Amino acid sequence: MSQKDTVFLLRECSAGIKTAVASIDGVMPYVKEETMLQLLKNSKQSHENLGKSVDSELHKLGSDGKNPNIMAKGMSAIKINAELAFKPTEAQAASLITDGCGMGIKSINRYMNQYPAAGDTAMNMAQKLGTLEQELVDSMKPYL
Repeated sequence: MSQKDTVFLLRECSAGIKTAVASIDGVMPYVKEETMLQLLKNSKQSHENLGKSVDSELHKLGSDGKNPNIMAKGMSAIKINAELAFKPTEAQAASLITDGCGMGIKSINRYMNQYPAAGDTAMNMAQKLGTLEQELVDSMKPYL
């Protein structure tokens, strides 16, 4: 196990979780259908809980969480607001969420491959993040 790889992987998880929470927050005001809204709220809570665990692990290792890239975060917010302003439907919100989850799943797998010497706890948290993203994709399928 490499502490350096562990910290790097956990920091990427931290940034990914923050991005996911921001994206969920971005679409929720446009969602009127109660079941979909509850699915989004539940996923947001699961992401936040995992984020607390990731931040706790980072703290134990003497590091802080990582914020998402400011340009990527800004572009994501612009895309969400622009697309939902013109087409504020549950289908559009679900489409944006599934696209974001796809990018998140791809990124977390890339980071797991990039930091193979990360400790088991970090790898498990990264896998949990990928699972949360896939569960959110699956829950949005009926709304596409």
